[in-house]
Amino acid sequence: MSGDLKQLQHKLQIVFQNRQLLKQAFTHASYVNEHRFSQHQDNERLEFLGDAVLELTVSEHLYRMFPDRPEGELTKLRAAIVCEPSLVKFAESLEFGKYVLLGKGEELTGGRTRPALLADVFESFIGALYLDQGLKEVNAFLHKFIFSQFMIDGKLQTTDFKTELQELTQHHNLGVLEYRIIEERGPAHEREFVSEVSMDGRALGKGTGRSKKEAEQQAAAVALERLKASY
Repeated sequence: MSGDLKQLQHKLQIVFQNRQLLKQAFTHASYVNEHRFSQHQDNERLEFLGDAVLELTVSEHLYRMFPDRPEGELTKLRAAIVCEPSLVKFAESLEFGKYVLLGKGEELTGGRTRPALLADVFESFIGALYLDQGLKEVNAFLHKFIFSQFMIDGKLQTTDFKTELQELTQHHNLGVLEYRIIEERGPAHEREFVSEVSMDGRALGKGTGRSKKEAEQQAAAVALERLKASY
């Protein structure tokens, strides 16, 4: 087990029983091709499994969260969460790219940041976690790191307010955005964060959430509403 993957487990607060599964999840086919006489396995089979597990867990989450919504709306919401751009965003937020084992050629051509590769690695990680610890732990991981990114005021949002705010400020050349957590309150199991977004030192909006990402999204939503009123 490489030191990097030990670091990842510590960051995610997940300890794999079968560490080879975790290593396989982050092993790209290009690495295996360059180490043909080793015992390495690439992550393609885990990606196949993870894709199915992700569909199931996200579907169940949406089914329980929105008991009154029709099938068509649930399908659209699920598609927004499991589409490649979203998976890439999840992988980037967890810095999965830096843990991937790549062949030299893939490394030289920027494979570590390639969207399709990052999306595949995220799915393969889900597949590995499922095999190692089951659906319960997959659900816990998704609730902690993924679903919270879509929750604003207790509602599921598919809009990425931080990206939209960034695009608006860049388009009008308004200034540099900065997010900071200005308060943490509540017990450890019910922690609430307060985030403030500012532009060139001027406060634009505050937001609260059960995770730092949720609080930042809420702050960005407030800032967006304020800036849009000016344009």
